[in-house]
Amino acid sequence: MTFNMPTYALMRKIGEAAERARGAGRGLVLTPSRRIARVAPPGERVVAMTFEDGPTKLPAPPGGAGLTEQLLSVLKEFGARGTFAVVGSTAENYPDTPGKPGSRYALGKKYDHYAAFGLDDMAGALACPELIRKIDREGHELANHTYRHIMYGKSRAYAARAALGGLNDAARDLKRLHDLIYSLTKYEMRFARPPHGIDKMADGHTSFDAFEAMGYHYLASGLSTGERPPRRGYEESAEAMARPLRDALEAEPTSLAGRIISQKDVCDTTGRSPAVSALRLRLELLERYGYRVITASELVERSPFEDVRPAHDCFEAARELDRAGFTIGFRNNRFYPERTMTKSELGAVFTLPGKPRPSAVTVDKNDAATPRMISARADEVFEKTKGQPRSAGRGDAAVWLYELAVLNGLC
Repeated sequence: MTFNMPTYALMRKIGEAAERARGAGRGLVLTPSRRIARVAPPGERVVAMTFEDGPTKLPAPPGGAGLTEQLLSVLKEFGARGTFAVVGSTAENYPDTPGKPGSRYALGKKYDHYAAFGLDDMAGALACPELIRKIDREGHELANHTYRHIMYGKSRAYAARAALGGLNDAARDLKRLHDLIYSLTKYEMRFARPPHGIDKMADGHTSFDAFEAMGYHYLASGLSTGERPPRRGYEESAEAMARPLRDALEAEPTSLAGRIISQKDVCDTTGRSPAVSALRLRLELLERYGYRVITASELVERSPFEDVRPAHDCFEAARELDRAGFTIGFRNNRFYPERTMTKSELGAVFTLPGKPRPSAVTVDKNDAATPRMISARADEVFEKTKGQPRSAGRGDAAVWLYELAVLNGLC
């Protein structure tokens, strides 16, 4: 069923309101690693598009070549650059047994297997180094979707699945893939996404802790409607995957600017691969509405935060400080320019790039700093300082901090 515009717009607003409410809690954590699903529209219609669970050389319709090869071919045709959240290898995920085709356990009851159960040598960075190099060579981005694609914690949706033991296991798994990708491409990945979007670990840690340890941002999805193609014909499944994009654009043509749109680089649980046709439909829609597809890193380079638009007085300062490596944003990818800076933030915000990354800081909003406190902290870390911020607001403090960073050759 296709949503009519008023219904879709209402559902989207409800979903975004719920995400803002969830984000309020995440927004109390100041951290170098942020959960990025979208950024403030950067003055142009650009989006990022992710492809997860690949790469795979398993032949797929409609062209019969390997799935990832076909995705790369379609992206090239449209002049688009994607972000490929890749896995290392699922070949070690045995002993295991396959589930019923079409079920959530089709790729394995205890573990996931890519490209399919028993065909682990057809997918992943270890088995497909030539695809990893091609992704990098053609200007796309690589992101860490973990080496073995084992969930970080238990889930009711995948109750029979194994999970990692905790933070140490997760960090080792991420680093294993990070090192493999670097050995193949000399590329340092900047983003990561947890398997099946599960964040909580058995030892009380979360994916955020693992990503912060690795220096990654959390690569989230900014398209508010999920994708779960129905079990019917190939083209119908592809259309169902493209429908959320079409509904969003028809309801509000500018609604996707600055968002990250997710798509798979793997066969679905029925053994089909509608991703290629779905990608073409999505790119045709985006082109029709005047969008360009760029990498997640390029999107963040243009506009790093959700709540600071280019017209804002502190936009340039916030963008340049983020580019330089200052910790100025919150876990929910907001900057809160009007919020008063707190004393608990000062140590993290005034940690200079090149120094050890600061730990995540839980901010007490009642612990307000003053302009004098902020300037005193700056005197401790900068060689050259002048004046003090106009106010203790985070936007004003960022403008002043940027001036000091330029004065000291850091921006």
